[in-house]
Amino acid sequence: MTSGPRTSVTRTVDWCDTDAAGHYHHSSVIRWAEAAEADLHVRLGLPHLVGVVPRVRYEVDYLDRLWFRDEVVTSLWVEAIGRTSLTYAFEVVGPRGPAARGRMVCVNVGVRSGAGEGAPPEPWPDDVRQALQPAVP
Repeated sequence: MTSGPRTSVTRTVDWCDTDAAGHYHHSSVIRWAEAAEADLHVRLGLPHLVGVVPRVRYEVDYLDRLWFRDEVVTSLWVEAIGRTSLTYAFEVVGPRGPAARGRMVCVNVGVRSGAGEGAPPEPWPDDVRQALQPAVP
């Protein structure tokens, strides 16, 4: 399967990203992945999607520890786009190599995103679908 558009963002593990053991807290990964997602949306001309596409699934494999002040690069790409859903895959790489890999699945609820829990998904608008699909060689 050919992956779709991708982006990478660089961050430094901050003190607030660590836990009592001194390495990164598991919740830091979702923040880094969401920062990459927001960057991708802006780059694709879809800033209106930032923060309004709810997640329905999130999974991560933690592969290595990251420590305070480590530089990390989070790469995120569109793995698949369905009628109403979208799957992003991501990888967080630290100084010793991959530290985390995962996926986020989100759904389009259109303008009703502020309507609260249970808003039914809607098909992606054509312009969004086109921007998020893999480039055809």
